[in-house]
Amino acid sequence: MTAAEINSTKPRFWRDDALPFIEARSVQDGRQVRYARHSHEIFSIGVISGGRCKYVNRTKSEHVGAGTVVLMNPGDVHACNPIRDEPWSYRMLYIEIPWLRSIQEDHRVNSDRCFAPFSAIATTRPELYDGLNHLFETLIDPQVEDLQKHSAAVSLMGIVQRRLNPGGPIHREKQPSLDRAAEFIRHSCTRSLRLEEICAEANLSASHLIRVFKNVYGLTPHAYQINCRIEFCRSLLRRGQSIADAALAAGFSDQAHLQRTFKKIVAATPGQYRA
Repeated sequence: MTAAEINSTKPRFWRDDALPFIEARSVQDGRQVRYARHSHEIFSIGVISGGRCKYVNRTKSEHVGAGTVVLMNPGDVHACNPIRDEPWSYRMLYIEIPWLRSIQEDHRVNSDRCFAPFSAIATTRPELYDGLNHLFETLIDPQVEDLQKHSAAVSLMGIVQRRLNPGGPIHREKQPSLDRAAEFIRHSCTRSLRLEEICAEANLSASHLIRVFKNVYGLTPHAYQINCRIEFCRSLLRRGQSIADAALAAGFSDQAHLQRTFKKIVAATPGQYRA
């Protein structure tokens, strides 16, 4: 593989302290990009800019190609992976929920001031596809001033609200005991957890927790904990913390353990993400 080919497979990240609510990522050649199923605490939206991939979101799985916009609500378990050795490329935006919630309030789609999730997981609306590509180019352009970038983000996400009608029905089983279990795992994810602790916190038997947790959250309790650790690591790396310190703070045995797990879930190394 040539140097140019290697560079095309590497993920590229963009962040700006002046716009802390949004992050961008792109991959030109996704044939080597493989994700384990995972979720985020943020909202994700992006475009398949070339080729095709296998897209999994919640309980749905489909092949999507160039021209498709994909959406992931916070907590939605998802993954995008290559189809055999077919080339594909993508661009993603990761948006903090408090900022997006303020956009929704302006468009009166969340009367209770909570984030209104999207029922759609994908669309081929050309105005959204073109708009997201334009926003991406605007964000990564070092010649564009922050005011223009911020304005472009507000404008585009307003269009997304109007076109895709968030707040539609998303059928999730409501089980407060499982919510307590998930919250306990999130808040305690950086330390070693025992199954008995989680069961006691949620007042559930071990067999019921193991049987039902994945049906509701899309991950086993342990996979959910690992996912939370990686999200915690991402927050530390964004703030400039060293990879070794982030690994220890998140509860990984060493930096190598973090490297393996991070690459599996984020499809990038901690070093690539931090840079």
